[in-house]
Amino acid sequence: MTQTKLHAPLVITGHTNADFDALAAMVAASKLHPGAVLVFPGSQERTLRNFFIQSAVYLFNFKNPKDIDPASVQTLVLVDSRQRSRFPHVKAVLDRFDAPGGKEAVDIHVYDHHPDAADPEDDIPFSTGRVEPLGATTTIICRILRQQGVTVEPDEATLLGLGIYEDTGSFTFPSTTPEDLEIAAWLKRQGMDLSVVGELLQRELTVEQVKVLGTLLESAVTHEINGVPVVMAEVSLESYLGDFAILAHKLLDMENIRVLFALGRMQDRVHVVARSRTPDVDVGLICSSLGGGGHAYAASATVKDKTIVQVKDELFALLFSHINPHILAMHIMSKPPVAVEATQPINDAVDIMTRYGFKALPVAAPGSLMCEGVLDHSTADKAQSHGLGHIPVSEYMQRDCAVVTPHADLYPVMEIIVGQRQRLAPVVEDGEMVGVITRTDLINTLIEEPARIPEMLLPEKSRERNVSALLHEQLPKPVLGLLEDAGRLGEELGVPVYAVGGFVRDLLLKTPTLDIDLVVEGDGPSFARAFAARHQGRVREHSKFKTAVVVLPRFLARPDQPPREQKVDVATARLEYYEYPAALPTVELSSIKMDLYRRDFTINALAVELNPASFGRLVDFFGSQRDIKDRVIRVLHSLSFVEDPTRMLRAVRFSQRYGFRIGKQTLRLIKNALQLNLLDRLSGHRIFNELKLILNEEEFLQDLEMMQELGILKAIHPKLEMTQHRKELLEELDKILTWYGLLYQNPTPRRWLLCLLGMTATWKEEELQALTARLGLSKKDERELVTLRRSVHKAMDQLKRWCAGEKSLSELYGIMHQTPLEGALLLMAKFDDDCIKKHLSLYLTTLRGIQLHMTGEHLMDMGLPPGPIYTRILDSIRAAKLDGRAPSLAEELALAETLVRQYWDSQQQQPAS
Repeated sequence: MTQTKLHAPLVITGHTNADFDALAAMVAASKLHPGAVLVFPGSQERTLRNFFIQSAVYLFNFKNPKDIDPASVQTLVLVDSRQRSRFPHVKAVLDRFDAPGGKEAVDIHVYDHHPDAADPEDDIPFSTGRVEPLGATTTIICRILRQQGVTVEPDEATLLGLGIYEDTGSFTFPSTTPEDLEIAAWLKRQGMDLSVVGELLQRELTVEQVKVLGTLLESAVTHEINGVPVVMAEVSLESYLGDFAILAHKLLDMENIRVLFALGRMQDRVHVVARSRTPDVDVGLICSSLGGGGHAYAASATVKDKTIVQVKDELFALLFSHINPHILAMHIMSKPPVAVEATQPINDAVDIMTRYGFKALPVAAPGSLMCEGVLDHSTADKAQSHGLGHIPVSEYMQRDCAVVTPHADLYPVMEIIVGQRQRLAPVVEDGEMVGVITRTDLINTLIEEPARIPEMLLPEKSRERNVSALLHEQLPKPVLGLLEDAGRLGEELGVPVYAVGGFVRDLLLKTPTLDIDLVVEGDGPSFARAFAARHQGRVREHSKFKTAVVVLPRFLARPDQPPREQKVDVATARLEYYEYPAALPTVELSSIKMDLYRRDFTINALAVELNPASFGRLVDFFGSQRDIKDRVIRVLHSLSFVEDPTRMLRAVRFSQRYGFRIGKQTLRLIKNALQLNLLDRLSGHRIFNELKLILNEEEFLQDLEMMQELGILKAIHPKLEMTQHRKELLEELDKILTWYGLLYQNPTPRRWLLCLLGMTATWKEEELQALTARLGLSKKDERELVTLRRSVHKAMDQLKRWCAGEKSLSELYGIMHQTPLEGALLLMAKFDDDCIKKHLSLYLTTLRGIQLHMTGEHLMDMGLPPGPIYTRILDSIRAAKLDGRAPSLAEELALAETLVRQYWDSQQQQPAS
């Protein structure tokens, strides 16, 4: 696409919705800059106002941002906004402006009536323009036009008037100024048509909007915050609804509300519309903290990837901090701080917490009150139960803990305790702790009105979001039907049923899997038997773990694929505890929260309720959605790797599969578990199962490199360390596996077997057998690995001799036909000789698939009795075919007849017995 090179100013707004003031201000700015190119980012709405805006866009020859060559822009005119985050469509121009010498290359003009951004860095500097607190940006520019004696056409006057009338609420908003009224009078004299203005601003609500307004009215709750009544109303919608701000206006007028926050969840975003009729609450300041902006009396924000509950919690924190600025950390902290030193044993920390009834303790540097971390009581208790009470506190404390100063207001305190889920906030002055704010301290401060307490501070409260739309969008209908029926069955049996774990994780990552895991807050095996009966399936029960597998033998998951076996794992909600480090878990009945808490990582600790009344409700007790968004692997508690060291290998596998990073605290805990030699306590079979999964991954090489970096390979077996030669061989294997995968040939190689063979290619056989013993390989797997290794060594020697000889294809086939597929791929990786590589490729792609036209039936027709001679003759004919001596059926049969005669001649020459 050819982009337009500009020789005139570029005028643009930061608004992407149907905003009359933004549009009118751009048209007014074009009167100041004759010949300017106007760019309007667009609108999602389908309304009369949008039709008018689209007509105006056509009339005034607006351009699409994509059609402009950013390198040619020399003058940029920004209207009705100046926050950098609002202008992603001209980022390339702003990048030029920010570069050294950029202010000479790009001249920026700004006309805006919004207040400064909460973050000064977000406001774009400019050389020319005006920023004034008037009712509309159009008013600012029209005052300049009037001063310069510029006249406007009636159509233009009507559009400019629309901008002023809308942003001042037809001069009823508190933000209206005398200047807005004066300019409206001037525009009327220029020919402004008030009937058009009235028609476009008079908005009749659609049936859908009336329904949403009713929901907002029903959900509206008034909260008294320091004597100021603040109303919050909310609604959840499956699709985008235009003109949501209009519904907030209607609600404000109908209920005579002083301060309103209307929250609308639409798809993956929460839209916040805020209005204030009191100087006590600056909604522009509050919305700017949410990433939006506006005026003191009218503002909005759009928050992505958060639930309504999370946004409400953040709003409460902001409001409480904003309306009660006199409450500081020093006023509510507990002092002096009770702390434990980092070098003290965990037993001491447990004694202190038990004595004072604390849920957590700040950890101080030895001999001082410098904060080094926080230790939870639950973590310390678990460490004691595993016999680790003598270990220093520093090994299992939460590092990088957030702190506040004595003069901090409540917002950062609530952000630490609510948003970051840190059990307490140390108060630090001059580098040392002077106090501590606990969750209890914070709740006691807010207790005057319990409705203001953020939901994440209340016990047993999960972070809720409904993902039913995502289930319908991502899953095939038959799979969705299975989940819905599981929910109906749960309702009939009177038990909650959830889809859990990796199924939910992959759903949120929009890479859905058909591996369904269900958890029942009841008798899992009984549920499984009933579910199997409804779907003509069978059940495999594991009574010790209170689990079962439902097998549906011919399940049609997708209409374009043949029926397949579908498994549904069903578990009883359970709590697992470990009697000693690296032990297998002991199972007790529990709730869904405790069931999720036993899981390896937060990204796998999610559940979706399936019962009809709450189908699609996402349950997240541990911040899993945030970790998925931040792409981080994090354990649920500090003793996770002590309880199950195989989780170290899983952390590596998940991080590479999904492109996630392992969190700092989790990395430190992995290193701690390796220092305690916990892998040595595991059975080899459990290690091998995890290693096998890693070697079967597409990203196995990156997995192994991370395991090498962390020291996991060495901990499994000292000789597994990644040498340079081994790394180069595995890199070559990775390339060959990718190449072979693109052939789409059967059979597919067993990746784990091939990779393990590559890792041990230079070992002596007795060293390999020692490894198989350590990993607890079955006799079958061990025999297969040793036999494959021997066949590779034999084929290597034969291939070297073959390469020095005549290089007949039949001889190559004879060598490789005895070598399993994994061996052939390893040989391709090991040989540097291009000749051998090329012929091995030929064997894999062509030779091994060549079939004879004739069969054993032809030999029977020739009167040859069945026996081993059939194989010898057919092998000889195949060799001739490979060497080009029997390309057709006729030539195959002619050669067969000759070989059969030779067989009978040899039989006649043998002496009678």
